[in-house]
Amino acid sequence: MFILLRKRDLVLSCLFCCFFFGLAAVLWRGNAIPAFRVRDEVPITVVIDAGHGGEDGGAVSPGGVAESQINLAVSLRVSELLRFAGQRTRLTRSGDVTICDENLETVRQRKTSDLKNRVKLVEETENAILLSIHQNSLPSSPVTHGAQVFWNRQEGAEALASSIQDTLNTAVNTGNGKHPRQIPDSIYLMKHITAPGVLVECGFLSNGPETERLQSPAYQLRLAAAITAGYLNAGEMENESGELE
Repeated sequence: MFILLRKRDLVLSCLFCCFFFGLAAVLWRGNAIPAFRVRDEVPITVVIDAGHGGEDGGAVSPGGVAESQINLAVSLRVSELLRFAGQRTRLTRSGDVTICDENLETVRQRKTSDLKNRVKLVEETENAILLSIHQNSLPSSPVTHGAQVFWNRQEGAEALASSIQDTLNTAVNTGNGKHPRQIPDSIYLMKHITAPGVLVECGFLSNGPETERLQSPAYQLRLAAAITAGYLNAGEMENESGELE
């Protein structure tokens, strides 16, 4: 008996398999626990921020690929994986939109409103941790590639960034390991939140081959699995060093 699959169904089947392979990577250590403890019986909520959106496409590759859609795709995957692992999540956006107030006339006003509303969403979420997903670009060096994590000044953020960087180095930065860095104060969202926050630059849109990979659903899932594993495995670092307590 022969079963004929349409191309679309075959692609969906492959992605379904990739999802569970990615999930296996997330849960590769059976004793992985949440990165931060529950405080005063209030559960952690991981706020997942897909950078940019709507008219603000963010960084753009030489071929015209904007980062906002890639950010969203990876963010949705991270949310799915974290929820499967029993974590509470909240998305700053779930579609290709700008999170700004209505009736603003200029692009600058809308971008400013968007950033302030993201800060507000994080600040109103009790016991929040922020994971902000972005793509990098360095046109002056098109060979530069790889994923890198940045952390804000809030307690616990540096250790969390280190854990996520470790899993990204293993999963996608083979032979090109990077180190986490403190995020500059010029990044509005990270400067104005009081929650621990990390920003993940998943790759460089100025690098042609990496741009191709970043558009692949399978690679996006791989990134999401590495980020999720890094978050969960940070709990083990807490037990060993106490840095996240």
